[in-house]
Amino acid sequence: MPKMSQAAGLHRASLDKLHDLDAALELMYYGWRGMTLQADAYLAKQGLSRPHHRILYVVARRPDIAIGALIEILGISKQALNRPLNLLLERKLLTAKRSPEQHRSKLLRLTAAGQKVEQTASGHERKVMREAFDLVGAPGAAAWMAVMGTIADNT
Repeated sequence: MPKMSQAAGLHRASLDKLHDLDAALELMYYGWRGMTLQADAYLAKQGLSRPHHRILYVVARRPDIAIGALIEILGISKQALNRPLNLLLERKLLTAKRSPEQHRSKLLRLTAAGQKVEQTASGHERKVMREAFDLVGAPGAAAWMAVMGTIADNT
């Protein structure tokens, strides 16, 4: 029998429940970990991590996004964005050009290499989501979308 790490052996029933919503919280934590496991392993091989992927994900969907708008969408500070953004620029996964309208503003866009990294990492996550949605069917997927939409709108 293969030996499993302690973390791999954790499951949703492994922690004491202190509140009636703890099971839902555990499912969210462990579900997120399960969804991002392969993507994070791929990113680590590229010398990147979750913050880098979040930036690439947003820029892929908003080419020529201003840094200020990226900060707002991600809900982080300029300081928190600085290090991962600079690495993506140094590694030529992103380009930054001055905005023609506002010369103090930089516009971000993925390079071909950045597109490949973003598509591969997001592809791993989409595969996990597709498999889960296929298992629970359309009503389960719709319920999940409704719950997550409500939570997302709570920001």
